[in-house]
Amino acid sequence: MEIFKYTKEFGKHITQFDSDFTMTRIGRLEKTTHVGCMYLQKNGNIGNHQAITPQLLLIISGQGYVKGKENAFTEVSTGHAIFWDKGEWHETKTVNGMTALVIESEDLSSSLLSHLS
Repeated sequence: MEIFKYTKEFGKHITQFDSDFTMTRIGRLEKTTHVGCMYLQKNGNIGNHQAITPQLLLIISGQGYVKGKENAFTEVSTGHAIFWDKGEWHETKTVNGMTALVIESEDLSSSLLSHLS
């Protein structure tokens, strides 16, 4: 498991086409990709299972805990992106609720994401 940040301070300021915004890269995918949004209620969880493909979980709101091959839970919150390798056992849980975007693809790589410092 790798944990990254996708918050504004890790982004790039874009001015092309008379634009004025900041964008944080998440990935560049060519193969079949599944994208979903998950809503975990209070005391919700995504049970321990193996990742069928590389998987990226982006916390949109709330706070929770994730674990991977390290087999120890790590606290995550809004702005964190968690990457699990194909085949890696992983689990996600929350006490107060959490909303997350999940991206799954054989093409997925953590190379564009900014590591936590």
